[in-house]
Amino acid sequence: MRPLAPADLTVAARALIALPEAARAQTARRLVAEAEAADRYRRRTGRWHPLWGDGTLEAAARSRPLAPPPAWGERAHLSCLALVLEALLDGTAPAGRARP
Repeated sequence: MRPLAPADLTVAARALIALPEAARAQTARRLVAEAEAADRYRRRTGRWHPLWGDGTLEAAARSRPLAPPPAWGERAHLSCLALVLEALLDGTAPAGRARP
């Protein structure tokens, strides 16, 4: 996966908010896996992945329906941000600098 930026987290959370609560944790892990796969595809072919984009978490999340931007601090938003962070901390995200 490409280095993280704040938009990656907020857009991924919006993708999760659009889902039933029971599907959110699994989808968070899936988003991270899709971003990683898309980045591998991009590096191998020089092109964006046809479904998951350029290898960023944001692009993978944008391949799904998104909830409208929530107010910062809404409980559902914070809960979904936590799920995204947990998925990233589960060892799938590389360390690195934020992308420009």
